[in-house]
Amino acid sequence: MKLTFDIKELKLKHSWGISRGVWHVKQNVFVRLEKDGITGLGEAAPNIRYDETPESTVGFIEKAKPLLENSDPEQFYDLGKEIQALAAGQTAAKAALDIALLDWNTKRAGFPMYRYLGLQKAKAPVTSFSIGIDSAEIIRQKIQEADEYPLLKIKLGQHNDEEIIDTVRAVTDKPLRIDANEGWTTKEEALAKIHWLQTQNVEFIEQPMPADMLSETAWVRERVDLPLIADESVKGARDIPQLATAFDGINIKIMKSGGLQEALRMIWLAKAMEMKIMLGCMVESSIAISAAAAISPLADYADLDGNLLISNDPYTGAAVENGVLILNDLPGIGVTTR
Repeated sequence: MKLTFDIKELKLKHSWGISRGVWHVKQNVFVRLEKDGITGLGEAAPNIRYDETPESTVGFIEKAKPLLENSDPEQFYDLGKEIQALAAGQTAAKAALDIALLDWNTKRAGFPMYRYLGLQKAKAPVTSFSIGIDSAEIIRQKIQEADEYPLLKIKLGQHNDEEIIDTVRAVTDKPLRIDANEGWTTKEEALAKIHWLQTQNVEFIEQPMPADMLSETAWVRERVDLPLIADESVKGARDIPQLATAFDGINIKIMKSGGLQEALRMIWLAKAMEMKIMLGCMVESSIAISAAAAISPLADYADLDGNLLISNDPYTGAAVENGVLILNDLPGIGVTTR
């Protein structure tokens, strides 16, 4: 098996602002696994929140290269375990390799990935469209550009949260999903914010407080009527059991979990604990989005819009029509090069 990779710069249509910072471009790492005339595609979206950079991602892929080039890709379960064990962290790099492995195997089998997993594409959920922190003028413009999407995800977690929501509500009455990205740092602040948001046609609150403040989040959860969804508090399956008292659901991102195989383990464990499942993303191209979309029929909520936020997606894959994820029937994750 031959492994190659490169770094591509993804240009955001608008600056991407969350509670931790603002970005105008993202550098993602793309991998290709080739054997027997079949190429599996994968993507890593490194996140500084998890001590990842394009350089650290490439470093891990280089470390994994001898293992991959001397292994049988059809043994993807054991190979996936070996990749995970190579080093701690660097889950975006691990995700790229896992996506490519499963893309290769499902292409070889001749099935779309969702069918390979026994899923029904008709059960793919509606995805929200994310509106990052920005000026009131740009927020209004973003909402107008997102007119076809029935659900909006609004980034909060700064001093002007009320101003942002007032701006949104001056333009649209669509249901909102709120993501504070750990931005509310005391339980009293989180409680006050959520009590106010309960009057704003909000569906749920994502990661209201810092990841390590589980007892404070549990305190807030007892006092609010909106579901709380963990994001930064959860990366892999081993994190889930401790979250049940603080959160109603989890946001699974393939870049955090280290790939589709771990994401599926997370889904089944969370379902066993009667927690809601959300599938989310970083700023990603159609490779990673299509990989997540393939397992989206298992989710209660989707926020798979990372490819919709960029202007130079090198690939095409899963589509969105009136907010609904549309899976195609191409073998593998269903991606082609533009």
